[in-house]
Amino acid sequence: MTATDRWDLEVRSVKSARYAMVAAAVLLVSHVTVAILLRVSPTGVYFRTADQLALAGIGVLLAGIALLLTRPRVRVGAEGVAVRNILSERLIEWDLVRGLSFPDGAMWARVDIPDDEFISVMAIQSNDRDRAVAAVRTFRSLEAKYATTDAELRDAEPHDAER
Repeated sequence: MTATDRWDLEVRSVKSARYAMVAAAVLLVSHVTVAILLRVSPTGVYFRTADQLALAGIGVLLAGIALLLTRPRVRVGAEGVAVRNILSERLIEWDLVRGLSFPDGAMWARVDIPDDEFISVMAIQSNDRDRAVAAVRTFRSLEAKYATTDAELRDAEPHDAER
């Protein structure tokens, strides 16, 4: 079984990733351009090669930070729900999943877990519109397939009379 066979659904935000790539390109090009033109400027300030390299390096750093917004992903399979946001990834097993919600006005969906807590799912964003709706519907059908309901949990617990 390969890594892609383990997951029935994999979703990434399309529009946010595009915006992040454009922002990264603009940051990089603008910083490198300014770094190249620093020596040409008649401002009276003397810029050295180290200053130019530092400015270009800042552009690379900022572009890399912008590209972190392309990382969010959610994968759904028999193991559970793997949510990767900007920096971390977390696997939520099906016995902890209480549903996927998309509150009014929210930018992205969230996986509801016990004790009224949730985990944001930045991969399913409202700006993706129909794609986000399809992802939520597919998630919910897979949840119905894999998740254990509260009634099943109660039936699986030993009763007081059996103890």
